[in-house]
Amino acid sequence: MRPFFALLFIITLGTQSYGQELNCTCTINATQINTSDRGIFRDMKSAIEQFMNSRKWSGDAYKNYERIKCNLLITITKMPSIGNFAASIQVQSARPVFNTNYSSLTFNFADRDFEFEYIESLPMEYNDNTYTTNLTAMLAVYAYLMIGIDLDSFSELGGTPYFQRALAVVNNAQQSNRAGWDPMNSTRSRYWIVENYNNSQMTEMRRSFYSYHRLALDTFEKDADKSREIIVRGLREVKKVRDVNPTSILVVSFFDAKSKELANLFSTGNIQVRREAYDIITAIDPSNRTAYEKMIKN
Repeated sequence: MRPFFALLFIITLGTQSYGQELNCTCTINATQINTSDRGIFRDMKSAIEQFMNSRKWSGDAYKNYERIKCNLLITITKMPSIGNFAASIQVQSARPVFNTNYSSLTFNFADRDFEFEYIESLPMEYNDNTYTTNLTAMLAVYAYLMIGIDLDSFSELGGTPYFQRALAVVNNAQQSNRAGWDPMNSTRSRYWIVENYNNSQMTEMRRSFYSYHRLALDTFEKDADKSREIIVRGLREVKKVRDVNPTSILVVSFFDAKSKELANLFSTGNIQVRREAYDIITAIDPSNRTAYEKMIKN
């Protein structure tokens, strides 16, 4: 259970039921596939949602309102034979901001090199201790990552056990010799995003992720200027990580999730703080410089 909701949990213990950790929606885009049997994609969507939402991924107790909202967009690019697919997947998750109706995107990652097998109506098998199928291994990796990231946003380094579980899935899957599970070819693979979350060089960035959410966003309505200063301190740590690891996928993923939010947060407030934030952000994420211009216009 996330610590943020511990008191409310105690108060409502007798009135609310427990649920699994994830509230995941899957979208299958198969417009590139020429087949008359479209039912397989509806079945695939349902099976993936069932797998993600019904499985117990941790020993923690989650209330229904605590379940992590996440989205999987699977774009199928090839179907070389019946039951075999090539695809890309966009994975997103978000967490609520205290005392608001706003949800903050915490993870936004594109996995562009994925092949899997799926037979309609067959059960999706998975075991934490061994590699079974490419599809379930991939889903398990992102389930553990999203839980870990969510916990990191509520408690300092709270997601560590789940990043370790994701790493175990990666290690088991390497025997398959399938794309995305090893360090070769691309630095923007599921191997490297899992490696980064387990890499001790990223620890201060993970601490900054906690302060960004729990100490800044969750208190933004009370003291926006102080929250912006906390975020700037965290951005300094992100820049240090990027300077040491210029190709870090964790840094890329952070800005893929946070670029719009940062631009909005720093569109008002103390101009000196905003200018420092702008200088740090555009040095790390120059491709989105135009979107960040609003931070220093007023």
